[in-house]
Amino acid sequence: MTQQTVNISPVELGRFLAKLRSRADMLQGDLAKRSQLSTTILSRIESGSRSVSLEEVIDILNNIPTDEAAMAIQALQRQWDVLPMPPIDHDDQELLWESEQVVRKLEGILVRPDVSQAFARRIFEYRDEIRRCVDLLLKRDHQVAFIGPIGIGKSTGICYMTNMVVPLEDGTHAPVLADGSGGTTLCEVHLVVGPEYGISIEPSTSDEIREDVRDFVDYLLKGATSPAEEGARAPDAQGTSKELQRAIRNMADLSIKGPRDGTGKRADPAKALVSQHPTTRDLVAEVLTRMALPARDRRQLWYDSASGKTPLAWIREQFRRVNNGTHPEFTLPKRIDVIVKEPLIQANGLVVRLVDTKGIDQTVAREDIEVHLKDPHTLAVICSAFNEAPGLHSVQLLQRALDAGARTLERNACVMVLPKHREALAMTDDATGMPVESVQEGYDLKREHAEMNMASLRIEDFRIGFYNCHADAPTTAQTFIVEGIERARDSFRQQLEGALSGARNMLDNQDQEAAQAALAETAERIRVWLHEVGGTPNFAGSVNEDLLDQMRIVHAASIHAAARRSGDWKNFSYSYQLGFGARKLCVRALGRAIDGFADFCKVERGSTELKAVHELVAQALRVLEYGFGQLQTKVQTMAQGSYLDELKQAEDLWQNCINEWGQRRGYREAVAKYSQNWLSDDIRVQIESEIKDTILREWSRVLQSLRELLGESQSSL
Repeated sequence: MTQQTVNISPVELGRFLAKLRSRADMLQGDLAKRSQLSTTILSRIESGSRSVSLEEVIDILNNIPTDEAAMAIQALQRQWDVLPMPPIDHDDQELLWESEQVVRKLEGILVRPDVSQAFARRIFEYRDEIRRCVDLLLKRDHQVAFIGPIGIGKSTGICYMTNMVVPLEDGTHAPVLADGSGGTTLCEVHLVVGPEYGISIEPSTSDEIREDVRDFVDYLLKGATSPAEEGARAPDAQGTSKELQRAIRNMADLSIKGPRDGTGKRADPAKALVSQHPTTRDLVAEVLTRMALPARDRRQLWYDSASGKTPLAWIREQFRRVNNGTHPEFTLPKRIDVIVKEPLIQANGLVVRLVDTKGIDQTVAREDIEVHLKDPHTLAVICSAFNEAPGLHSVQLLQRALDAGARTLERNACVMVLPKHREALAMTDDATGMPVESVQEGYDLKREHAEMNMASLRIEDFRIGFYNCHADAPTTAQTFIVEGIERARDSFRQQLEGALSGARNMLDNQDQEAAQAALAETAERIRVWLHEVGGTPNFAGSVNEDLLDQMRIVHAASIHAAARRSGDWKNFSYSYQLGFGARKLCVRALGRAIDGFADFCKVERGSTELKAVHELVAQALRVLEYGFGQLQTKVQTMAQGSYLDELKQAEDLWQNCINEWGQRRGYREAVAKYSQNWLSDDIRVQIESEIKDTILREWSRVLQSLRELLGESQSSL
């Protein structure tokens, strides 16, 4: 085999050969006979346990009478010099090979001594753009992140749509993941494909556990009603979540159990512990000691058929033990991976990981949630209850993404409405006043309402799907999800095809005088536009606006928990909110210029039929948009890091916030005032000034890269 085909693993190659044979409806024995191999040898090749030469592979493929096999022969004989060789079973082999050939031509021109600086700049931009698009298309690992409020049935829906359910004795089915009335899942849960059935965790650190226990102890010392007895979330008592409290109680043998008294309540051993250990430090030490953390050092569990249970029944049982803190060998997890042997979503050769995010409680402004709206390989499925569709949290999450500069939500996000019982049939047609006659009619009517509620977002072609896990077929949800993933991959292909088309057109027209004259005129008009419109950004607002706004929304105890962690907590992070505020400031300052340039380019394309001009304008817009995207990321990263360093040293701020806790009503307002004063200090004002300077400097670099792309004269183009 060639050096490149040697890099194809025998397992990958064998699986591919077996798939082609199966698609050709051939038995293994028949193909072995045609290829003059024994069935045993072919079986070993297909299983990946026997290495094989290029000649042998081609001979086997020649005996599979399909176009797919013929194309595979061509793919195996190709020599990849400038781009990574794609997997042999990649669906976009031809498009990727075309990319290899175009990039070769571009790099071949770059070494010529007569290439002008401006023309070389355009070549560099096309080459880099093609490589970025190829990287997007080559990666076949995708995530589907389910996001939604607590208690709407998100985890249950995930299980039913993937057939992760276990039959019960009464004939019903139960989901593998924790289900209940909401607030059941302890942390983010990933459903992944692996070699066997199992469970794996990413553990919380000792410091994180200590702080979580401290929150729990604070809750106890304030004399709050136990959440297990209360059955509801007190607005100012949520420094620690119901599910985390449950896990800590179970790990420390403090769960509420036993007979109820005359008032219907049960004795709370945690409250009894308070009377024995009245100080915070003493009680924290006691709870940590009872949790026996040194013995909780296990990270994985693997299914054993000797358990006498089916794999899914075993996973359901073990997941509950790990999630609830009742497994004596597992500590508090930051993330739980549920591992299964078979793909949960059939997505045409793609590897799909499902992510059940931690439920939204009050605010969507959480880094662990919003990160899923930025990754091009993640489909964010924002879940909503039927009657509230699309849901306030859905609109807030999408609006924040738009404020932060998101421009691909129609292909990277969608809303999935989760009806219960007969909610769809309870819909009434607004026009006739009559009840709907079918579930589908109810869905269609609710979709119209949801689209009207989302109209202010101005996201075109946004997808809204429906899935009732107790009535709709799992394929309903699976098809909706796969269509979303394919929409993203189609966008990768379109981006790559656009870059290839532009590069080829540029190469074809480089010596045509008429085209060069038109390009020079267009380039000059763009330079004039950049000089007149693309100047100094107009900064409106402040970096700290979002931080202070969120303080009015989140639980007071969440702010207190953040203060005890120097502002850096997963449920409320000062540095993340300030970083988001910096990104939003950047988008406010420059977003109109980007939109204005897009409109300008549209007019330029409409003024001529010359493809060379169309491609120059399209490339200029892509360069500007890509540079703007990189600028946003850099500004957010810089701001988050700069403030994080300062926040770690803000001892007076945190001590004031901690001292304020429990002293009076209006805790959030008091902390907001302390925070505002801290942010108004000269040092923090200087940080915001530096952020604005960075935006100006990086924007100038983006504009300069565009000017270099356009050159200085007709001859340079």
